[in-house]
Amino acid sequence: MKILRFFFLLLLVFAICFVVSGGFALSVTNDLGSRLERHLPSLAMAGAEAMPVDAKAKISTIDRLSRLIFLKQSVAKALPAKEYVAINRMALPLQQSIIAIEDNRFYSHWGFDLTGILRASLVNLQYGRIEEGASTITQQLVKNLFLSHEQSLGRKAEELLLALDMEARYSKEQILELYLNTIYFGSDFYGIAEAAHGYFGKKPADLSLAEASMLAGLPNAPSLYSPYVDYALAKKRQAMVLDAMVRSGLAAPSVAEKAKNEELHFVQKTR
Repeated sequence: MKILRFFFLLLLVFAICFVVSGGFALSVTNDLGSRLERHLPSLAMAGAEAMPVDAKAKISTIDRLSRLIFLKQSVAKALPAKEYVAINRMALPLQQSIIAIEDNRFYSHWGFDLTGILRASLVNLQYGRIEEGASTITQQLVKNLFLSHEQSLGRKAEELLLALDMEARYSKEQILELYLNTIYFGSDFYGIAEAAHGYFGKKPADLSLAEASMLAGLPNAPSLYSPYVDYALAKKRQAMVLDAMVRSGLAAPSVAEKAKNEELHFVQKTR
């Protein structure tokens, strides 16, 4: 019954996305086959170039549909041509810290978190401005790979549909792996390989808890939180990550406090 409910929800969200995006105005032409053919399996994942922003914005409804049908091939094509790091080559504290601060219910939702949406809505109403987001790691991943920054109901519906599709086809570990390989960490570092090397001169597998928690705090606002931009603000964000780990039971208070006070050695000088 669970799988039937899941597919019913998937079809419902697709219908909403299709209508809101102007699907009923679509005139299906003879090039459907050729459009779908472009999404057939590619020979290799490595070396695929990221989709340009303008291409993300101008994609047609037929292309959106074919992207859903051939999701894994579409993901492979959207991955940037940079070093790709497998999840088992990333330090465990890095995985735990990013989940604690970005999506602490990551392992219990199906791509979107109703509890998180309600909590964020209440917080934002309380402050009268956007103080807390509700996007899951899966939603952030599909935005990074496929979607423009357009703020519309149609784009949000498509994001939700892609997140559900992603959860159906990939394991949680694979989704986290893709996310950490595609997210922006500030200071022109894209993906965890560049970030670990660019900030600490290390591989992702060798990051300490203090280093991992510093990096985990960056994706929320990388242009602000980069230690190369504002070290004091980066340290405050790191403390928030470590506190989130304590609340989630992923770090003992004493261990988190030690990490907060640990001296960090950066490749470049910090401000």
